[in-house]
Amino acid sequence: MIGKIKKGSGFKGCVNYVLGKKQAALLHADGVLTENRSNIIRSFCTQAEMNPGLKKPVGHIALSYSTVDAPKLTDVKMVQLAQEYMREMKITDTQYIIVRHQDREHPHVHIVFNRIDNNGKTISDRNDMYRNEQVCKKLKAKHGLYFAKGKEQVKQHRLKEPDKSKYEIYTAVKNEIGKSRNWQQLQERLAEKDITIQFKHKGKSDEIQGISFTKGEYTFKGSEIDRSFSFSKLDGLFGDSGLVTVTEHNVQWVDTPVRGQALAQESSRVSLFSGCVGLFSSNPADEDPYNPYLKKKKKKKRQLKL
Repeated sequence: MIGKIKKGSGFKGCVNYVLGKKQAALLHADGVLTENRSNIIRSFCTQAEMNPGLKKPVGHIALSYSTVDAPKLTDVKMVQLAQEYMREMKITDTQYIIVRHQDREHPHVHIVFNRIDNNGKTISDRNDMYRNEQVCKKLKAKHGLYFAKGKEQVKQHRLKEPDKSKYEIYTAVKNEIGKSRNWQQLQERLAEKDITIQFKHKGKSDEIQGISFTKGEYTFKGSEIDRSFSFSKLDGLFGDSGLVTVTEHNVQWVDTPVRGQALAQESSRVSLFSGCVGLFSSNPADEDPYNPYLKKKKKKKRQLKL
């Protein structure tokens, strides 16, 4: 179950779209005249006039389900789920229609509702994207609906920008991370696919705080693409061979063979790092246990001349 929320300014275009599809079926309506499309639109517009200051009174939600659930998603069940979803999202005491479409292989319905309720008050859209995700998860668990096994289920050819670029980055990083021994190799492999990597520093220090990926005109944080693509999680896959220090102008890659010798001498690890041309602090308390190269450089205190 996936919910996609949109808001608009005109009921005419939205109603004509959801009811104009081939084999579209109006499953349920509340608070509107349903003799024809014109009456439905007029009903929505009349209530919207109660609060003319709201620029986007149209609420439009598409609820899509896996084809695995198709046998049990009767029209009655689809209405039940849509109404329960609306209650959880606090979309209540207002006009709405629920329309089922048959133009895709997966079951889905469209909800068109008035964001100005029956009392003329605005239905809040605060954090609606986050709430939508949580409600969908809750209803899937409650009703035993299918949980997709990750992004592999996405139909990439149907994606539009920026989702298309985001998924292409996801696929490329997923395929190349296992073939790369360090950050430099990953960067080179992704560059062949026109994807670049940027590291984010913490303040003006050399400490790496995050990572982002760019393809074409779109840039995404690693965690936006997938939770496993944060800097710390990706870097953990390389182990110590992936150590990198970021200077003001570029990325410098630490020589892997030298670092291999350091790993063989675990007892002198801290002291060895501290002698690597000043790249690392000598204070073990400042080290991250998994990424010893992500340490803040301590500024030397200036000695006052007497």
